[in-house]
Amino acid sequence: MTIYGYARVSTKTQQRDGNSLSVQREQLQEAGCTVVVEEAYTGTTTDRPKFDRLLESLKSGDTLTVAKLDRMARSTVEGCTLVRDLIAKGITVRVLNMGTLDATPVGKVMVSVMFAMAEFERDMIVQRTQEGRAAAKLRPGYREGRPKKEVDISELRHHMALVEAGKETVADACLALGIGRTKYYELRRKAA
Repeated sequence: MTIYGYARVSTKTQQRDGNSLSVQREQLQEAGCTVVVEEAYTGTTTDRPKFDRLLESLKSGDTLTVAKLDRMARSTVEGCTLVRDLIAKGITVRVLNMGTLDATPVGKVMVSVMFAMAEFERDMIVQRTQEGRAAAKLRPGYREGRPKKEVDISELRHHMALVEAGKETVADACLALGIGRTKYYELRRKAA
């Protein structure tokens, strides 16, 4: 009887709303999870290899714990089916902000409603993002992506010389110029 924890973020840098991997890991460990599986995959994808392997390893008597219900699935149908199947196999499903899920009529409706709300929330985020992009495209001078970073060529050459002389690292040069490594190497090739 093992208590497993599963932590998921949509992106590796997700920090908002207390959903970061480190926050989830800490919550799961405080809840008694002896094994915590972590991955960064969007909730809309069905390809979550670590979660799939975890599900295959669960046995009757084990507990699967997540910080929030939407970490397991965001589709109402997929989530309800998953929870129902786990409970039917004798696996306890625990959600830290809800409690232990069960197969009672009230338990089933609560799971359905909570998954429906998570799916609704995700769909609303997608809709607002699309609306924001559409509005931005109507503005004069709109350009997709980040604005291009202008780098002073003499400043670039100065830092390139410092890097060549071993007096500065590429990381330090990038920091001073306000650019990333890829941009640094691209500009270095053009300046040569």
